[in-house]
Amino acid sequence: MTMELRHLRAFLAIAEEGTITRAAARLHTGQPALSRTLRQLEDHLGVRLVDRSTHHLELTAAGRAFHDKAAAALAAVYTALDPRSLTTLPLRLGHPWAALGPHTIPLLRRWDEEHPDVPLELRRVDDRTAGLTRGTVDVALLRGDVTAPGLVTRLLLEEERVAVVPAGSALADRDALTLADLAAWPIALNTVAGTTTLDLWPATARPAATIQVTNTDEWLTAIAAGRAAGITTSATPGLHKHPAIAYRPLTDAPPVPLLLAWRPGPPAHPSIPELVRLAREVVAAP
Repeated sequence: MTMELRHLRAFLAIAEEGTITRAAARLHTGQPALSRTLRQLEDHLGVRLVDRSTHHLELTAAGRAFHDKAAAALAAVYTALDPRSLTTLPLRLGHPWAALGPHTIPLLRRWDEEHPDVPLELRRVDDRTAGLTRGTVDVALLRGDVTAPGLVTRLLLEEERVAVVPAGSALADRDALTLADLAAWPIALNTVAGTTTLDLWPATARPAATIQVTNTDEWLTAIAAGRAAGITTSATPGLHKHPAIAYRPLTDAPPVPLLLAWRPGPPAHPSIPELVRLAREVVAAP
């Protein structure tokens, strides 16, 4: 049977909604029809994509592997059919948090001056690769180790780590902090796109508790509420000011690499080399 876009849409809706009922409502179709569409896709691929043994559906290992491919394929089709792509193809720059830090606005301004015919769209995507592996962006600003296969990366700079504490705490009275100073607090960890793990601390002196969050907004809220301390990089304070949060230098943690990453072409966006060049110039400027 010939596969159609509806098969990809059905699979992605089921994967994201977790139940046939919600996925069918999202796609404005009946549950039996959606289940048949999923079975047709699985029969075509010769693998089971969704584990139906529980009320809340879970992707199988094959389903998880297929998910990013399906999302990227659907995004590519939407891009190809977008009427705007026939005139001007925007360059979509993704990031999961903090973008290029204090260099973000200079980069956008320089780009508009030098490439007025190519819109540079900055998109925050709460994802380990900021939407790059799903095809929702063309290039991404990523921090830490980039483990997704098949990506090209270029190092832009290394950012110092910064401690983030509630403004009313005793830690906020200090000019600088160490990992040991934070160990008595629960640590807020962004498990989706963060660069902080308990491995930063010695095995015998790690914090006893963590608060797991999935994005920067939740992370900031946990710290502002006095429930946790956190660690970020020097890019964050300028973009995420908060009256209930204090940022302090962290003196004994290694820096975090900031990289540009993209999927090699074709169909890589033709302006990516120019973005790499300009980003390097901007971060190198005094």
